[in-house]
Amino acid sequence: MRVPRRYLLVDDSPEDRLLAQEAFEHVCPTCTLTCVDSGRAALDLLQQRHFVPDVVLVDLNMPGMNGFQLLQAMKQDGRLARIPVVMLTTSNAQQDVERAYSLHASSYLVKSVNFDAFVKQLEKVLQYWQTSRTVRDVGSDGRS
Repeated sequence: MRVPRRYLLVDDSPEDRLLAQEAFEHVCPTCTLTCVDSGRAALDLLQQRHFVPDVVLVDLNMPGMNGFQLLQAMKQDGRLARIPVVMLTTSNAQQDVERAYSLHASSYLVKSVNFDAFVKQLEKVLQYWQTSRTVRDVGSDGRS
């Protein structure tokens, strides 16, 4: 089984991107975290054939292309559709949670407003994906 090592974080908050980088360095120093500040920048990067992250972490509320629009675009692209997408947002609105799952998000997490709690939250997310299998882990014969 191939352990996820490449992550993409899509968040317009410089502070949240910095916190995520610190959490990744602590929990998985061998992982690669690429950060972009908008949905459009993420989609442009994802459409480059050489860039295929194992997991994408997406903020919901961003100017321009928001997290829902990015998620929808990814799930409509056959090459990107199987990449797990974790919505990581400040919105705890039930309609946002339902919409994210209807668009096939892998999970939905509400960001903690507390610095230490946010870092711990990211650590748990990373630990989860380090031990989980994804569709991309399994070959066409169903074996890894």
